[in-house]
Amino acid sequence: MPRIALATYDPGAEPSRDTDLPLLVRALGDAGARAEAPYWDDPAVDWGGYDLVVIRSTWDYSWRAAEFAAWVERAGALTRLANPASVVRWNSDKRYLGELAAAGVPTVPTRYAASGEPAGLPAGHDFVIKPTSGAGARFAARYTPAEHDTALRQLARMHAEGLTAMVQPYMPGIDVNGERALQFFGGRLLHASRKGAVLSPGTPYDAVKVAHPGLEPWRPTAAELAVAQRALAAVPGGSSGLLYARVDLVDGEDGAPRLMELELVEPNLFLWLHPGSLEHVTRAILTAAEG
Repeated sequence: MPRIALATYDPGAEPSRDTDLPLLVRALGDAGARAEAPYWDDPAVDWGGYDLVVIRSTWDYSWRAAEFAAWVERAGALTRLANPASVVRWNSDKRYLGELAAAGVPTVPTRYAASGEPAGLPAGHDFVIKPTSGAGARFAARYTPAEHDTALRQLARMHAEGLTAMVQPYMPGIDVNGERALQFFGGRLLHASRKGAVLSPGTPYDAVKVAHPGLEPWRPTAAELAVAQRALAAVPGGSSGLLYARVDLVDGEDGAPRLMELELVEPNLFLWLHPGSLEHVTRAILTAAEG
């Protein structure tokens, strides 16, 4: 009977936003495992007592990046961690997009602006600013070239908090075809979803956003699958060690898919939208626990 931890965040007085979690705990228990959902930052948890720790919904980690990184290293040294600590370390900083672009993966063009570096804001098109460590569109905003002053104030705030900024062109294809998320689990495509644009013009960077507006099932195209496979193949160490991955794609100016983000840390599985995927996720976690 394997003992499995589905690491999550402490929601405090609010209900947990991870609606997949109780489904997974129950399904793993029905399949013969001892499954629990401990908080990643609970000092009383004995992570070495688990056969497998799956990072499921540690959705406050980007606010506490150093603390989370230390926990990942500690848990990874005590037991089997999915995804592996080396992958989580690499993927927790979105500067990985530059590495994937250098490896030939079609990505959204991205430049980085750390404190003290030139902002280099675009003058001829809308653009997006967001942090290299973030989730749920935190500190993300869309600007026009006429809004440089506001964008610079956002950069100053981010730099004061020790964050490095990403500056990307706004991809207008999002407003037409949305953003597609291809999710892989246990080495194969699990399911795919599409959502609408998250960043509306004029929304302040520090406003709370709806992270997955208009989410709906999606059948990925051959071109989308090809870009996803190229991105996964370029992960340091290869994709064979990954239990899960989410590949977020948008259309480029030429209409071809480009990588927006590769999520290897704690992607929402959207099992409520794809209930048929629960059985495969359960089997894949059990297989990983058995090593």
